[in-house]
Amino acid sequence: METLLKVGEVAMRSGVSVSTLHFYENKGLIKSSRNNGNQRIYPRAVLRRVAIIKVAQQLGMSLSEIKEAIKVLPMNKTASQADWQQLSQFWHNQLEARIAKLTKLKDELSSCIGCGCLSMKACALRNPQDELAEHGAGPILFKK
Repeated sequence: METLLKVGEVAMRSGVSVSTLHFYENKGLIKSSRNNGNQRIYPRAVLRRVAIIKVAQQLGMSLSEIKEAIKVLPMNKTASQADWQQLSQFWHNQLEARIAKLTKLKDELSSCIGCGCLSMKACALRNPQDELAEHGAGPILFKK
């Protein structure tokens, strides 16, 4: 028989608050069921899922990115080796893209700090594809 945990037990064991668990559930990241007393109960596998969410957040991933990534994992049971491999590949690709963006930012940041122009036409960081140049130079995103 599968071990079921009350919301307070999950909070204590995972290191997140009860309200955070409710928030994750509202966002579709985790799922509970209800016992006879109408209390939320979770399968033990939710502990690993919460751990994955917390690590992903520490890596700077948004909740929508996390939700997209972990949908390959079963919601209320332990993930298989194949499930983990699929998640790993998805995140590998996401992290490679993020690393490339951060490297570009690091390489171009010092010239931006010295420049201070905020030019929408010329700024490779704020307007990387020169999408706003047709609207003129300067901080045009902040129209009245």
